[in-house]
Amino acid sequence: MDKLVIEGGNRLEGQVTASGSKNSALPLIAAALLPETGTTVLERIPDLKDTRTFRKLLDFLGADTSFAEGRMEINAANLRSIEAPYELVKQMRASIYVLGPMLGRFSKAEVSLPGGCAFGPRPIDLHLMAMEKLGATISIENGFIKATVPGGRLKGGPIEFPISSVGATGNALMAAALADGVTTITNAAAEPEITALCDHLIAMGAMIEGTGTSKLIIEGKKELKAVTFTNIFDRIETGTLLAAAAITGSSITITDTDPSHMASVLRKFETAGCHIATENGTIHLKSPDILLPTDIIANPYPLFPTDMQAQWIALMTQAKGTSQIIDKVYHERFNHIPELNRLGAKIEIHNNEAIVHGPVELTGTKVMSTDLRASACLVLAGLVAKGTTEVLRVYHLDRGYERIEDKLRQLGASIRRESYQEFT
Repeated sequence: MDKLVIEGGNRLEGQVTASGSKNSALPLIAAALLPETGTTVLERIPDLKDTRTFRKLLDFLGADTSFAEGRMEINAANLRSIEAPYELVKQMRASIYVLGPMLGRFSKAEVSLPGGCAFGPRPIDLHLMAMEKLGATISIENGFIKATVPGGRLKGGPIEFPISSVGATGNALMAAALADGVTTITNAAAEPEITALCDHLIAMGAMIEGTGTSKLIIEGKKELKAVTFTNIFDRIETGTLLAAAAITGSSITITDTDPSHMASVLRKFETAGCHIATENGTIHLKSPDILLPTDIIANPYPLFPTDMQAQWIALMTQAKGTSQIIDKVYHERFNHIPELNRLGAKIEIHNNEAIVHGPVELTGTKVMSTDLRASACLVLAGLVAKGTTEVLRVYHLDRGYERIEDKLRQLGASIRRESYQEFT
């Protein structure tokens, strides 16, 4: 097992390039199951545990895939299975993304109930409801979602989500793209990752109106074609790197971004006293002499993302005053706080609210990753902590960050990866 060893106290400086987005790469890969012929080529796919797992899943289904230097090629013409097995699905919740494309193309699918990060329940009810609205019959048997379409082809219709869900919106989009008739999705997720999926589907021949809004109208097609498509940048990785600069009192530049995707996050950095400059896809952050306490409420896009909540809590340990952080997306996403307190942070938890008192001097020790963003939070804390911090179980981090230790080291951090043996 791997850990990251960080010697805290170094200031960061320089320029790095943003990686492709993990959260958009996975539905883009799933959409490659829709065309019956041809090879889908996806550019700027990050080399992550999740993208490698998803590729293994497509290989298991019978797709012909290859991946090198950010370019993934997928030919799904000769799929031989409609079953996504537990052994692969348990590693990543996003495996549920194959449900919509398989139902749309084959009118049947069997997908193991998913696994993923361990921070409270994240039900798949909305995914199943969307498929049922399109005419699928669904049952849960022996840990599997078993779905069939009695009429032989999904039928377009109204889908209204009671809460916004990126995953369920993506699944509904892919299924509706091959459904018979028109599908209207209301309260659809409007995240940039969904816009990227819409753009990909449109390039494949789908008819979609309302891209980038909470109401999507999809006119189903009998077939879609394989195309070449370039993934968007990872706004969460970019936000994490900006937080790394802010927590260490540094200045950095990140290229190949789209600042419009990060408006809410960049505003919060400015409220905290940081100077932000954007130009031609580049974001530059200069830290203030005194970091100001800044409250956040994590909500669906375009508001502050839940995937930046943990990193913001780490940052606020160095702000002069008290900050309030509320997560309205995942109420139980605070497993990182006990570990931060072990480093010397002063954080209280009240239901889905965290109160952060700062500034405090953090002191390095061993800390345990519990999920993807919690891992990033602990790395940020280690960058500013006095002495040595060891972040254990970074396989969580590897699910969503492409060699982040290399980027941090490029910026001047003292950070290295080591193997270790856990006690059992």
